[in-house]
Amino acid sequence: MDRTILHADCNGFYASVECVMNPELRKVPMAVGGDAESRHGIILAKNELAKKYNIKTAETIWQAKRKCPSLVIVPPRHGLYNEYSKRVFEIYTRYTELVESFGLDEAWLDVTASKRLFGTGREIADELREVVKRETGLTISVGVSFCKVFAKLGSDYKKPDATTVFDRANWQKYIYPMSADSLLYVGKSTRESLLRLGIKTIGDLAGADRTVLSRTLGKSGEMLYLFANGLDNSPVKSIYDKEEVKSVGKGFTFREDLVGEDALRQGIYSLSDDIAARMRAKGLKCTTVQVQIKNPEFKVIQRQKKLEQPTNLAHEIRTAAMELIKESWSMTAPVRMLTVTGCNVIDEKEAFSQLSLFDEPPENREKTERLERTMDVLKQKYGKAVFRPSTNRSDRAEF
Repeated sequence: MDRTILHADCNGFYASVECVMNPELRKVPMAVGGDAESRHGIILAKNELAKKYNIKTAETIWQAKRKCPSLVIVPPRHGLYNEYSKRVFEIYTRYTELVESFGLDEAWLDVTASKRLFGTGREIADELREVVKRETGLTISVGVSFCKVFAKLGSDYKKPDATTVFDRANWQKYIYPMSADSLLYVGKSTRESLLRLGIKTIGDLAGADRTVLSRTLGKSGEMLYLFANGLDNSPVKSIYDKEEVKSVGKGFTFREDLVGEDALRQGIYSLSDDIAARMRAKGLKCTTVQVQIKNPEFKVIQRQKKLEQPTNLAHEIRTAAMELIKESWSMTAPVRMLTVTGCNVIDEKEAFSQLSLFDEPPENREKTERLERTMDVLKQKYGKAVFRPSTNRSDRAEF
């Protein structure tokens, strides 16, 4: 028996939430966008009126303004979007516990076992649209199919506030003519590789030589062949499945380029403090530290090093990150963006430290960890400004 999979996508999510909060925004072309002066000036979402000007997500604000000088730009409020995302997902769980998030605004639902209670896949999709609209003011588009990949194509097929069904009887008629890059995980590079093979549509991909695809694209080629032929059997995860965390990272694009060791150290301190606190909150420790650096010309380098012992201590992450930068980057070269990531994370209860004679005594590390956990509590209560990074080389924070 075929599964019945839904893919639900909130239409223009950030912009739609802002329009719910301020209905006047529905009357004008508007978009949610970052601050151009802080170098985050891109369009994150737009309303239906802005779409009529061909404004695209991820284009710069100045490009969007050239298309529509009257465009209203609203700054993002991520806390608010998280709140609305939770409300929408709570509605989904009334119909099935098999709900798998694909970002804040998208989710797959396996409603195969729910049809006896709620009707066909189309009927459930239509009911979801009405309930979400009534309880949150948002609209969703829903794709219905027998696999996750085709359900997502369905939610993209018609917007806003629509239900599209791709079943066994019609999927080839509608899906085969679609551009190959409509398919999940086909990005720019993969699209170019497919074009070199003469593959332009999903139908071309479905009929391609499986061996050639595998040889050209590796495992991705095999996966895309299965996708294009409707052979995606991947399950929809349960809301009770614990998501495996493999890394904890944070990046930041700076208002002005960082130049010099002191400036880089300040950036590294801020990022390391954040990811260390997040690891402690999740009960995790990392065994590898990774640094990514981007210059003003968008050249990117990435370096990582394995740690002597697992850690969630900020000063140990900072030290490793600075060592990586000094080994691989000129202190006179400008840096536009920095990212620090704790990789290969493990549960802190499973962390085993094999100490050498030259390692910090365990009681000292325990004392430092208690101190940093106390700092976490104070930051939550009084804000991050209660501490400031020290500019000396002890790598400790100051009050």
